[in-house]
Amino acid sequence: MAEWRECKLGEVINLKRGYDLPHRDRRPGPFPIVSSSGITEYHDTAKVHGPGVITGRYGTLGKVFYVEGDFWPLNTSLYVQDFKGNDPRFISFFLQTLNLGTKNAAGAVPGVNRNHLHMIDVCIPPLKEQRRIAEILSAYDELIENSQRRIQILETMARTLYREWFVQFNFPGHEKVKITNGLPDGWEVKRMPECVDINPRTAVPRNGEKPFLPMGSLSKDSMIISNIGSRAGNSGAKFQNGDTLFARITPCLENGKTGFVQFLPDAEAVAFGSTEFIVLRSQTLTPEFVYCLARSDEFRANAIKSMTGASGRQRVQQECFNDYKIYQPPGALLDHFAAIVAPSFVMIHKLHLQIQNLRQTRDLLLPRLLSGKVEV
Repeated sequence: MAEWRECKLGEVINLKRGYDLPHRDRRPGPFPIVSSSGITEYHDTAKVHGPGVITGRYGTLGKVFYVEGDFWPLNTSLYVQDFKGNDPRFISFFLQTLNLGTKNAAGAVPGVNRNHLHMIDVCIPPLKEQRRIAEILSAYDELIENSQRRIQILETMARTLYREWFVQFNFPGHEKVKITNGLPDGWEVKRMPECVDINPRTAVPRNGEKPFLPMGSLSKDSMIISNIGSRAGNSGAKFQNGDTLFARITPCLENGKTGFVQFLPDAEAVAFGSTEFIVLRSQTLTPEFVYCLARSDEFRANAIKSMTGASGRQRVQQECFNDYKIYQPPGALLDHFAAIVAPSFVMIHKLHLQIQNLRQTRDLLLPRLLSGKVEV
């Protein structure tokens, strides 16, 4: 700490307001458009040379984003115009420790004033130590990003295989199977309730704490279920490992919120959650098949079409599944599909747990390294 320098933030960096870019003027390209909430789109023109560090000026406050290349910061953001000889990656971590979201200076509309931020008292290490700190914290971020990419790949592979086999009928040996009335021999057309239990009756004791999931626990683009809490009572959707949770309220359904339950300790354990979940449980299919089905465009379109209610609070009507047709494959093909994709589902869950551990460790290190309490 002896070589750390006490000064104002404005002596370390210079923040500047981002630039207007109306939607009508945006054109697809390689350069990220960064708002107060992060990268929103990509544009064919950059306004600022990278690397860049961006935080919110209006709207979402407190988050800090780092981009390696050139970019376009929107006018809802502040970006570092001048690093004044400091390490950009270090600055991105350092700003995360300043609680910029608490510096609201705009009254009813959440916002910050860059001149006020420039007057914050800070303590900064020399450049050599900045780089060492940035290397340590960046290593955690790289591990997290690699795990996130693996999750995306595994999820995409499972959904692609489902579509290839069970929608396009390009399953192993399909060229030797006769098609009759558009359906391969050995397959059956069934109504969904014959294949899938919809909101199955599951007993949950009222007394004692149980795992509880709010709607925010579901992801828009993957099976991952996060932010698992606990709560007494038993009011809401009940589910077990292998169940698919399908959001039934707007805009959560349209946004893609769907999850696959595999966080409970054993097959007998039960959890409960939001009343806005529809629970889907395989009867004659496989859990993995049901999850991929729930992610399919056709299934979601059928559910969205059934939505009724006041604007902004519309909900899926469970009756929409009564006559929804499912092409039931032979058992051997379902088993083959499960044997391929089930390990991917398990790996996605393990990678998610690894990401949580990495984030917790990084978040513990971050303030200690950047305050000098832990020496590099």
